[in-house]
Amino acid sequence: SKFAKYYTPIVVFLAVALAIIPSIITGAWGKWVYRALCFLVISCPCALVISIPLSFFGGIGAASKAGILVKGSNYLEALANAETIVMDKTGTLTKGQFAVTKIMAVNESEQRVLAYGAFAERLSTHPISKSIMAAYQQKNGDMTIMSSNEAVEEKAGFGVIACKDGGKIAVGNEKLMAHVLGADAWAACKEKYLAGEKALSEGTICHVAYNDAYWGFLLIEDQLKEDAADCVTGLKKAGMRLVMLTGDQKGVADKVAGQLGITEYYAELLPGDKVDHVEKLLAEKSEKGRLIFVGDGINDAPV
Repeated sequence: SKFAKYYTPIVVFLAVALAIIPSIITGAWGKWVYRALCFLVISCPCALVISIPLSFFGGIGAASKAGILVKGSNYLEALANAETIVMDKTGTLTKGQFAVTKIMAVNESEQRVLAYGAFAERLSTHPISKSIMAAYQQKNGDMTIMSSNEAVEEKAGFGVIACKDGGKIAVGNEKLMAHVLGADAWAACKEKYLAGEKALSEGTICHVAYNDAYWGFLLIEDQLKEDAADCVTGLKKAGMRLVMLTGDQKGVADKVAGQLGITEYYAELLPGDKVDHVEKLLAEKSEKGRLIFVGDGINDAPV
């Protein structure tokens, strides 16, 4: 490959020069083009064959320098037929660097809501869980309470349920609250405590409940990547159909989509829901068109 990188362009350049320069001087185009082709074949019969994979090697190498790993040349070639781009939100269009910006407590102290939320999330490696742990550590410093070996159950697409002091802590989204508290009880809690709450559309909300009682929520905010808007604009100019799929709440999805100019998006999706949407989009594309899914790998593995 290293030899071909230099040898092939030189041979092709000399062949082109042999075809054009003498032809201009003598006017015998057919004669010199024929001689140029003979020179090309004699110099290296596989020069043109080598040049094809060489272009892929160059493209894959350039992509790797930019931190992009391409599985093979056929995947690189498939990009030419890209028609639909499906993107996750968290960690893809946003930085995935979360911070707890608000604690809303109901009949409990903010400190206890944060402490129990951190306790339930202590074993998770999700960026949101890490942000809750970081907020607790910043406010309290003492992490010995987090060394407990009490059971933690992670419910994909919902949140976590952990045992503590003989009771159960539930930390997660509205679907988890409806599951733990019951649909009617959760509807009553929303009406009583969350009606008109602006924070619900400002970021990701992690609700906290303990022993079937609603305690409040943690507001966790993320930031858009600096190049996200340019990326979306470029894809639109290239004629791509752009779709955003997110498990976050609709208010947050509305905000991000509005900032980036994305008109087609779906929110509050479980991993399985994302698969369903992708399959639907695959059925809608043209026969030769390709669909590209861009995700961060945390909750997009099923896709």
